[in-house]
Amino acid sequence: MRVTILGTGAIAGAHARAIADLPAHGVDATLVHAVDIDVARAEEFAREHGVPGHGTSLEDVLAETDVLHICTPPGVHADVAVAALEAGVHVVVEKPATLSLAEIDRIAAAEAASAASFTQVVQHRFGHGARQLRRLLDDGALGRPLVATCDTLWFRGPAYFEVPWRGRWDTEGGGPTMGHGIHQFDLLLATLGPWSEVTAMAGRLARHVDTEDVSMAIVRFANGAMATIANSLLSPRETSDLRFDTEAATIELSHLYGYTDADWTITPAAGRDDVAELWQPDAEALPSGHLAQFVPTYRAFVAGEAPPVTAADVRGTLELVAAIYRSAFTGSIVHAGEIGTGDPFYESMRGTGPSWPPLKATPTPAPAPAAS
Repeated sequence: MRVTILGTGAIAGAHARAIADLPAHGVDATLVHAVDIDVARAEEFAREHGVPGHGTSLEDVLAETDVLHICTPPGVHADVAVAALEAGVHVVVEKPATLSLAEIDRIAAAEAASAASFTQVVQHRFGHGARQLRRLLDDGALGRPLVATCDTLWFRGPAYFEVPWRGRWDTEGGGPTMGHGIHQFDLLLATLGPWSEVTAMAGRLARHVDTEDVSMAIVRFANGAMATIANSLLSPRETSDLRFDTEAATIELSHLYGYTDADWTITPAAGRDDVAELWQPDAEALPSGHLAQFVPTYRAFVAGEAPPVTAADVRGTLELVAAIYRSAFTGSIVHAGEIGTGDPFYESMRGTGPSWPPLKATPTPAPAPAAS
């Protein structure tokens, strides 16, 4: 399969390295084009990763592309994804897939009319520990899930937000809820299933941004389990933590940007030592990461099957994002399915807006008078 990467910034390197490793896992795929609005950056990326073609026009290479990886800022994801699907090209997009529920619904409609498929990168779903946990829950070996915590406590200093599209509702879609914690609570949803209601708070506490820099939520799931979710960009000791308490055990994952089996622990409930024996590491398993997701994704593309992460999966996670913002900004409990066409939070994660005022644009200084 011929692959094109659109957007050759930092995250594109992870995509290129994973694509290069696909043949070793039985997938015949080759990165053939790198496209970026910055011609010098596209050229440097192509040289670094051995890509034969590079340029600034996606339109020029779309006919020579079987799979498009979209690694641009999220504000342009929807238009590009729809154009690729209409051209019959599979789409792999970095998170967040879109800026709104309206945009993901537009992509889903384009996919339904296309022979190609759409998927989003949520690589933490594909580590061995996450897959094993889901299997043991499905088998009933762990009993009912009851309580969970999901913390993305990261740090991004002021310099991080000097990139023009960051910290803005219209280009990034939100703060750590949308662009950072989404990885962890996507895994929470993949493990516990559909959510039913959420109540949340969000704040702009320390960064010079329009979006939040912290949010916290309490979520009830359809199966009755309850969870807390914390998303922060103000935490000096960075960590990504998930904890699941079931009837039979506590299962914990602590890592930062990716995990292996060594990052999981299991603590059986009293009298359930048998459960510990069910938790088995796999020395051959890939760590969570792009390659772990791309291998089954590309196999699905080749087979003409739906990818393991569908547009519906993506929408479920984005709906929780929208619900967290809606609850935080309106002070109400939000139930699954409430945010539909006509709701401000359907068109934009900002919705009716937070209580803090938007930042004023920094005025451009007047030119110095010419010397007389």
